[in-house]
Amino acid sequence: MRRALLLIVIFLLVLAAVRDTWAAPQRKGSSTLSGVVLGPDDRPVAHASVSYQSSSGSAPHVVRTDAHGQFSISKLKADNYDLRASGKGVFSTWEKNVTLRSGETKNLTLRLIYAKEIPKAYVKSKPKQ
Repeated sequence: MRRALLLIVIFLLVLAAVRDTWAAPQRKGSSTLSGVVLGPDDRPVAHASVSYQSSSGSAPHVVRTDAHGQFSISKLKADNYDLRASGKGVFSTWEKNVTLRSGETKNLTLRLIYAKEIPKAYVKSKPKQ
């Protein structure tokens, strides 16, 4: 009787160890989207706006870049997100369905490329002759 009980206990311990090995590790905690906003001249854009929302369209938010064009959005839930940047009258395309897993940090580069006309801030002036 003891031998059968010992074999059952060993079998259950082996089964539990194999199950834990097969299970994919889950990262717990909040996720972060970060990156840089670049202008049409490929320079970082200070104080640009970065709009983001879940891909379902709910809960739109805006953050600003720092003096070096960097942004960071933390404490996000695992989800798909859409992001767009704007600054000095120029917009980026929408980055759609950026997948963010739990505990993940994802870095993006948003490039400002669209405007009705290029603002003077991005037009290189010609030297006077």
